[in-house]
Order: sequence, then C-alpha cells, then structure tokens
Amino acid sequence: MNRGLALKLLGWLRPIAPIILALLIGALILAALGRDPSAFYLQILRRTVLSPSGAQEVLVLMAPLLCLAASLIVCFRAGLWNLGVDGQYMLGGVFTSAFAAAATASMPYWLAIPCLVAIGIAVGVVWSMVPALLRAYQGVNEIISTLMMTFLALSTGAFLIKTVFDDPESPVPQTIFLPIEDRLPRLFDSLVHVGVIAAVVIVLAVHVIMTRTAFGLKLQIVGHNPRAAEHAGLNVKRLTLAVFAISAGLAALGGAIDVLGVRGVVRADWHPSFGLLVVPLVFLARFHGVAVIAFVAFFAVLTIGGESASRRADLPHDFLLIMMSLILLILALTDHLISRLKGR
Repeated sequence: MNRGLALKLLGWLRPIAPIILALLIGALILAALGRDPSAFYLQILRRTVLSPSGAQEVLVLMAPLLCLAASLIVCFRAGLWNLGVDGQYMLGGVFTSAFAAAATASMPYWLAIPCLVAIGIAVGVVWSMVPALLRAYQGVNEIISTLMMTFLALSTGAFLIKTVFDDPESPVPQTIFLPIEDRLPRLFDSLVHVGVIAAVVIVLAVHVIMTRTAFGLKLQIVGHNPRAAEHAGLNVKRLTLAVFAISAGLAALGGAIDVLGVRGVVRADWHPSFGLLVVPLVFLARFHGVAVIAFVAFFAVLTIGGESASRRADLPHDFLLIMMSLILLILALTDHLISRLKGR
C-alpha cells in the first residue's frame, strides 16, 4: 500500500481504532472470566441508548463532562496543562451549592441561577490563579502545581462543608438541600435540563474561538512558543493567566451545572474524579469540539450502562476503568505507529 494512503487511513482510524480494539480486548477478558461479552455489551446498550430514561441519564451526565472537556481543550490547545480541573470542579459545585438555597429564596429565579453560576465560575478562576501566577512569573511547572492544588481543593471543600457551609438540620455534613423546583429548568418534563444544551454550545464555542479567532491563535502561540510570542509583541504573562482563568472557569462551571442540574446538595465526602478520565477523551478527539461531544457521549454510555452490565455480570466497577486504560494505551501505540511511518 502507498505510504501516503496508509498515513491517511491511519489518520482516519486514529480516533476510532483505540475504542474498537479496547472493546475487543475487553471482550476477550470477559470471555476469559467466563462471562458472555455480547450479553455484557448488549446490556450497556439496553440500559442507555435503548432506554428512554437511560438515554436521558446519559445526556445529563454529559453536561458536566463537556464543561471539563471544554476546559481541557482551552489549555491543551494553548500548550499548557491544567490538571487541577477536578479541584476547580468541586469548589465551583461547593460554593454554588452553599449559596443556592439562600439565593433562590431571596432573589427571583431568573436572577438567582445566573448569580449562582457566576459564583461557581469566579471561585474556580480565583483558585487557578496560584498555579497561573507561578507559571507566568516564575516558570513553575503547571502540571505539578495544578495537581497539588487539586488535593488542596478537595480538602478545602470538605472542610468548608463540615464547618462554614454545613446544614445544621442534616445528620451528615452537607450543604443545604436545593429543592428540585429551584434547580435548572428541565426540558419537556424529562431528566434533561438546560445545562446540557448550554454545555454543548460552550464546547462548540470554545472550538470556534480557539481555531477561528485571533484571540485563540494568540493563546496557542503563547503556549507553544513563548519566545516567539514575545517577539511578536504579545503579553505572554497576561495571556497565560487568561488561559488558566478560562480553563478553570469552565471546569468550575461544570461543578455548578452538576449541582444545580442534578445533585441539589454537596456532601463532605464528595470527591469528583471526572477530570483525569476526560483527558484521554480530549486527546482521542484531537482537541476538536464536535469529536469531543461524540467521545464524551461514548464515555457517558459506557459509564452508566457499564455499571448495570457489571452488576449483572458480577464484575467490580473497576472493570470500566480497565476499559478506559486500554483505550488510552492503544491511543499511545497508534500515535507511535503513525510517527514511525512518517519517519520512514
């Protein structure tokens, strides 16, 4: 086969092949464990896309995941790593939940919801300024600093819930419960809320901004070649802060949507860990907004349907993590193969 044609074919297969191979390897593992792979995968479909309620759950789960994906697209396209999205997500949710009951009781609904979302976003942005300033002014590796800030955020969130934000009428440490009627509006009397539509629009908007605007181009230049950006007259420090602020704000928005759309309350033992799971999805999509939506939908189906299928097959929930790990490993191997072919 012609090498150019082979590279083009591999380029098309790159996002899809890891998933297909991971599913095939997963089927072999299931067969080795004495389970029926076809029954396992069919149960995933029955629980999600073939069930009206399951399909709604998939869409609801996609909303915060898409916000996290948009957050990661911004920083990755700008050549920076914000691995503190889980902490920003949690703090956005915690502060939104902490003020939700009071805001909806004292303000008109149409004003309370935007104010609560703004609070969540603001908290995420402020929290990200520590690693952002360290990166911009001291050159500190943002991978390490954002990861450390995640651990601090999880501990801080739990501490605040147990002390300042604790509901005195609850037997367990949690924020004040937000009634369903005060949460995000639902569409057509279903489980799906307006946050799902907002999240899709945000991902598409981020894609357009990062790929079709001068501002997005500036962010990419700053991240990939700061020295060239300085020679071009760009304020590298300010743009670096902007990348972290936008990325963290989107991650915190995911937490706010999660609380206002579904949870209605945050407990002290809540430790969201979606961020690092969304990272491989963003890489599979090659930072493309439309592709990210498709991969997030796949992950949501696998998460919700996989829990039901795992219970029926008497398998631990960790089997789903094995599937995601396989996808990531195969993605790395696919990239290596393409690089080898290009080097010949």
